[in-house]
Amino acid sequence: MRKTDKLLAVFAKAVNAGGGIHSAAELAFMLDEPYTSAFTKFLADGVKKGILRRVVTGQFESTLTPPAPATAIYKIIKKMRSGVLNYISLESQLSHTGDISQVIMGRVTVMTKGRSGTFSTPYGVIEFVHTKKPLSKIAENVYFDPEVSMYRATAEQAIADLKSCNRNIHMLEG
Repeated sequence: MRKTDKLLAVFAKAVNAGGGIHSAAELAFMLDEPYTSAFTKFLADGVKKGILRRVVTGQFESTLTPPAPATAIYKIIKKMRSGVLNYISLESQLSHTGDISQVIMGRVTVMTKGRSGTFSTPYGVIEFVHTKKPLSKIAENVYFDPEVSMYRATAEQAIADLKSCNRNIHMLEG
């Protein structure tokens, strides 16, 4: 079996298992290949040929078996900031709960214990906002959303995050 065929098989299995977004290092591991510059060139060639798509720097998906579009951006978020607490908050969460009338399209706002940053993906823009709040202050104000496999802020926490980040609070209902 050619290496490209093995790569596509790995992606197909991952999507069936609920995955579909992988780093170059993960792909090398799953293919039992050394993670070298030759391997990253192999991935870049896959992008040029159109069998892979780079969703953000260092993260890939198969164009033949991409993850479900409704949840792909959340998979990317988890890959980008794995190992630290992330939760959907701010405008995205307040739109989700109906506390603001605006529907946030093409953007997900995420509070993180990791670095802040804004990233464009084929599925929309991801905005990470660093929080200095200790986990003990956050833990009781977030809940797990099984639909996206991520934590979400309660409406009260999202409003508190909005205020602590000095963001526009004029959009809040009532």
